[in-house]
Amino acid sequence: MILRIPEPEVMNDPLQVDAYAAADFNGTDQAMVERIATLLQSSGASFKAQARLLDLGCGPGNITARLAQRWPKCSVLGLDAADRMIAVADDRRRAAGLSREHLRYEQALLPIHQADQPADLIVSNSLLHHLHDPQQLWSSLTPLASPHCLVLHRDLRRPDSQASIDRLCRCHVADAPLVLQRDYRASLHASFTLEEVKAQLLLAGLQHLQVVAVEDRYLEVSGWIMGCQAGSDQRTP
Repeated sequence: MILRIPEPEVMNDPLQVDAYAAADFNGTDQAMVERIATLLQSSGASFKAQARLLDLGCGPGNITARLAQRWPKCSVLGLDAADRMIAVADDRRRAAGLSREHLRYEQALLPIHQADQPADLIVSNSLLHHLHDPQQLWSSLTPLASPHCLVLHRDLRRPDSQASIDRLCRCHVADAPLVLQRDYRASLHASFTLEEVKAQLLLAGLQHLQVVAVEDRYLEVSGWIMGCQAGSDQRTP
C-alpha cells in the first residue's frame, strides 16, 4: 500500500479554476444526482418543498446547479473555500437566470459546527481527499443536518500501488489538459482507502453510514442522519 501524500486544501489557482470550470464532468456529475434520487426512492423518502440541499466543496457549482434543476422547489446552497470557484459558480447561476433564493453560493471553511438552517441533504464530491484532517468533513455533518438528513459523499480511493495510479491516469485523464493530469495524479495520492474512511466515520460517531467501492477508482459514503443525532455539535467540551 502506498502512503498518502496530502495536497493543498484549497483549489484557488486561476489555472486550476479555469481548467475545472471548462472540463466535462457531465457523466459523473449526473450520476451523483441520480444516485441521490435512487437513495431517496429506496428509502421511500422525498424532498419536500423548501427542503435545504447542501453541497460541500461545490467548486464551480456543477453538481449544485444540477440539484437545483432536479429539485426546483428546494433551496440549494453550495459552499467552497476558494473564492474564485465561488465566483465562477455564481456567474453560472446568473447566466442560467436562477435566483439566489433558489440557488446560492458562499465561501466557507470546514469544519462547521453550527448551521443557521439545517440541511435535508448534505453532499460532497471529491472534497474529502483535499482535507488534511478528514474530521473537518465528518465532524461537520451532524451539526449541519436536519433530523432526517440524507448524506452522500463520493471521492477517489487511494490505489494500492504506483502501477495502479499510472494505469488510472492512462485510462481516465490521458487526453486531459496537463493541469488536470497533474491534479488527478496528486488526488489519487491524497485520497483515502475504504478502511481509512470507515475508521474516520467510527471516530466521528457515524459508523452507521455505508462505505462502498464504486467502479475502479471511487468510494462512496451514504446513509441518513436521524433524530437526536442531527443539528448539534457533539464534540467533547
